[in-house]
Amino acid sequence: MDPGFAAHFRQFIIDRSGALFRTAYLLTGDRHAAEDLVQSALARTAARWRGLRDPAAIEGYVRRAMYHEQVSRWRRRAKIVELSTAEQPDVPRDGHADSADLRLTMRAALARLTPRQRTMLVLRYFEDMSETEIARLLGVRVGSVRSQIYRSLERLKQSAPELNTVRELR
Repeated sequence: MDPGFAAHFRQFIIDRSGALFRTAYLLTGDRHAAEDLVQSALARTAARWRGLRDPAAIEGYVRRAMYHEQVSRWRRRAKIVELSTAEQPDVPRDGHADSADLRLTMRAALARLTPRQRTMLVLRYFEDMSETEIARLLGVRVGSVRSQIYRSLERLKQSAPELNTVRELR
């Protein structure tokens, strides 16, 4: 391995591993699966480093590898986990959920979405990516991204009505 590459790659991991892990956790909903996902994406990136023309684009490559790997895992699993309504957090009387309840509700609602819907919402609202960036990342048309985000939000509203009063999804 080229020493220059090793140093640059090591620094990238130090600088960006926290952000990559947070995204992976949102995609997987599980700490260990998120760690595996980040590790897998970093290994794939390291193996293809010489083919990357722009080392500054490494984060985009790693994130794209994470998204594609997670969608592949969801497809292979092909098992839908049903969540009991008894496990859903209660909505406080004043209509505003505290931060912990909101996170639990959001996590459960995201888990009920399809892999594609979940990916679209994570990229758009948790990663703050534009529709154009998402389309480029996933290799689809911008119109497809818009319609997927719209359908995903509608399904999210139906599955977790208590989120309808929340202005920010973060």
